[in-house]
Amino acid sequence: MTMKKYAQQLEHLRLTKSRQTREKLDQLGVRDEDDYGCILPPDDFKWTPPITDDNGSFSGARTWGKNFRSLMEHHPVYVDPNDALAGRWMFMLSRMRQGYRIELSNFAFDYSHLKPDQLKYDITCGIGKDAHFAPDYRIGLELGWNGLLKKVRDAKVRYSSDPVARELLDAEEDTILGIQNWIERTAHQANVLAQQQTDAWQRANLTQIAEMNLKLVDHAPLTLREVCQWIAWFNMASRTYNRDGAGGQLDELLRPYYERDKDTGIIDDEDAQFYIACLLLNDPHYYQLGGPDQNGKDQTSALSFIILEAASDLKISCNLTIRVHDGMDRKLFERGVEILLQDRLAYPRFSGDNALVEGFMKNGFSAELARQRIATGCNWMSLPGMEYTLNDVVKINIAKVFEVAFSENMSHQPSLEQLEELYIKHFAKAVKTVAEGLDFHLEYQYLNEPELLLNLLSHGPIEKGLDVSHGGATYYNMALDGAGLATVADSFAAIEQRVVREQCLAWKQLAQSIEADFENEDGQRIKLMLKHSEKFGRGDGLGDKWALRLTQILQDHVAGKQTPGGRRMIPGWFSWADTVRFGRSVGATPDGRKAHSAIAHGANPNPGFRHDSAASCMAQAVAAIQPGYGNTAPWQLELDLGMADHPAAVQNVMALMQAHFDQGGTLININIVDSQTLLDAHEHPENHPDLIVRVTGFSAYFTSLSKDFRELVVKRVIKEAC
Repeated sequence: MTMKKYAQQLEHLRLTKSRQTREKLDQLGVRDEDDYGCILPPDDFKWTPPITDDNGSFSGARTWGKNFRSLMEHHPVYVDPNDALAGRWMFMLSRMRQGYRIELSNFAFDYSHLKPDQLKYDITCGIGKDAHFAPDYRIGLELGWNGLLKKVRDAKVRYSSDPVARELLDAEEDTILGIQNWIERTAHQANVLAQQQTDAWQRANLTQIAEMNLKLVDHAPLTLREVCQWIAWFNMASRTYNRDGAGGQLDELLRPYYERDKDTGIIDDEDAQFYIACLLLNDPHYYQLGGPDQNGKDQTSALSFIILEAASDLKISCNLTIRVHDGMDRKLFERGVEILLQDRLAYPRFSGDNALVEGFMKNGFSAELARQRIATGCNWMSLPGMEYTLNDVVKINIAKVFEVAFSENMSHQPSLEQLEELYIKHFAKAVKTVAEGLDFHLEYQYLNEPELLLNLLSHGPIEKGLDVSHGGATYYNMALDGAGLATVADSFAAIEQRVVREQCLAWKQLAQSIEADFENEDGQRIKLMLKHSEKFGRGDGLGDKWALRLTQILQDHVAGKQTPGGRRMIPGWFSWADTVRFGRSVGATPDGRKAHSAIAHGANPNPGFRHDSAASCMAQAVAAIQPGYGNTAPWQLELDLGMADHPAAVQNVMALMQAHFDQGGTLININIVDSQTLLDAHEHPENHPDLIVRVTGFSAYFTSLSKDFRELVVKRVIKEAC
C-alpha cells in the first residue's frame, strides 16, 4: 500500500536522509559499519564528559550515569515538521573515552596473562565490549519513563545498604532523568516551531509532536504513534550511550496499539504505515517479523505487512528479518521476497525457524523458550530482556590457528594427519583462551561499562541490583564464532589433493611458496594449482569434507562446554566485517590465497568456488556446516538475477531459501544487484549515492564503504538466474 496521504512528507524525509548521509561521509569519511540513524551535531556544539580520569577515559556506574545524564541534558534537539516522530541522535558516549579506537585501551583491568594467546590466534576476545543482546521493549512500554524511575527508586530503598547496587541504581536514576530532560526540551522546541509554522499540516503535526512528547516524559504510551515515539527515544538513547542496536519482534510489539487505534477510529492503515516508516527512518535497528509465538502459533498479522510496506515506501537502509517456519502465513514470505526483488535494497532478510529452535533446545532449553529467541542483529539470536550473549563480538580467526598449526607441522616430519592434530590442539587452546576471557569480561564489565540502558528493559538487573553483565541476566549463553571457514577448508583440501593424493607437490615446495607469498621461482604455477584444487561448496568433494570436519571440531570444543566460571558457550560461524582485518594477520595460505588479503566471509564458500548452479550449491553447502546449537552461520548471497521481473523469479527465490532452511539453514542475507551498476559504483561511488547493499549482517550505503569492503561485495556476486 503506497501512502498517498503522506507522499509529500515521505519524499521530504528521503531527501533529508540522503543529504544527511552525504554530510556524514564528507565529514567522517568512509565507515565500514551500519548506516546508523545518527546525524551530525550543529557546528557550534561543544560538549565533553564532565568526569574523566587522568587518561581522559572513565569507568564505573556512577561516572557513566553522570556523564550520560550531562550529555542528555546538553544534547541538541531535532524536530522535522514532516516527521511523525521527534529526535535524532548524534553521539556515542562509549566512543568519547580517550583512546577508544585503540583495541581495548579503555579497559582498566589487567588481563595480560591472556594477551599472548589472543595475539597468537588473532582472537577477538570481547573483553570490554558492549551490548550485543536484546532488550524487552514491553517493560518500557508498560511502565513509561516515570514507571521505570519508580522501579529504580523502589529498588534503591531495598538495596540501601548495598554499595554496589546503590551505585548502579543511582546511575540508572541519572540515566532516566537525563532522557526525560532530552524529551521535554524537544517537546518544547516542537511547540515553538509550531507557533512559527505557516503550513497548516506542519503546524498541526508539530503541535501533536509537542503534546505527545510532553505526555511521554511522565506517562506510558497508549497509542501506536506514542509507542513508535517511545521506542525511538529508547533506541536513540541506547545508541548514544554505547551503540546498542538490537531490536525486537516489532509486529507483535505494535499490534495491540495498532488494533486498538483502528477499532476506535484514531488511525487508518496509511497513518499506521507512516508512523512506522518514521520509526524505521529514525534508526535501522534490527526487527523480526512473523515467526511462531512460544506455543508455535504464527504471529503474522496485518501489521506485519504494514511494516514491510512502510520499509518499501521509505527506500532507505533497513534491517527487517522475516522468520520462516512451517506454520507461517506464506503470503508474508512471498511479499518479503517481492520487496527484496523489486526494491533491491537488501531487505528483508530471512531466518530459518526449525534449525534455530531445534539447535537451541540442544543446550537443554524448552521449545517454548527457544521460539522466543529471535533475530535481532547481524547474526544475533537473543531472548529479549533475558539473555546476555556478547553476540557477534567474540571470534577466533581459524585461518590464524591453521597458520600456527601449519608452521609447527613443518618443523617436524610433515603429514596431513599431524596437521589436523595440531590444528585441533591449537584450536582447543584458542577456545580455552576465549573462555577465560569471557569470565574476565563478566567479572569486570560492570565496572568498565555498565549496561545502564539495557538494564532498564531486562528482567533482573533492577530487581537484583546487579548489572546485566554481572549476574543480573536470567541466562548467560556466550557466543563464540569461528571466522575463515572456507580459507581453512580449502587449504586442507588443497594439501590433501595436491600433496597427499596426487603427490604433484612436495611439503617443502608448498611451504617455500607460502613463505614467499607465491613470488618464488615456481610460485605462480603452484598458486594456480592450489587455487584450482577442490573447494568447499562444490559438492561431495574434499573442500566440503574438510568444512564439515572443521564444523565438527568447532562443535566438539564449544557446544555444550562451559567457561571455567560456568557460563555456557554456543558456537557459530560468522566473520562480520572482520574478513579484511583478520586477513591482514595471516600470511599466504595453501588454498592459493595471497598473504594479508581478506579471509573467507562467514560460512560462505570462497568466491569462484564453482561456476555452475552456484546458488543452489551454496545453499546446500552452507546448510551442511551449521553449528547447530541455536546460533547462526548466515548465508550471504549476492545475486544478479537479470530477469528479476520474470513471473517465476519470486517463486524461484522462495524455493531456493526454503531448500536452504529445509536442509538446516539458519539465516539468509541477500543482495539483489545489477552487476554493471555495482561495478561502476565500485569505481565511481560518488555517482551512486543511494545504492544500498548488505555488507554482511548489516546494510549500508555503498558509497560509505571503504574500497576494500566494496571489493568484498563485488567479488561475491553470482551472475545467474535462479
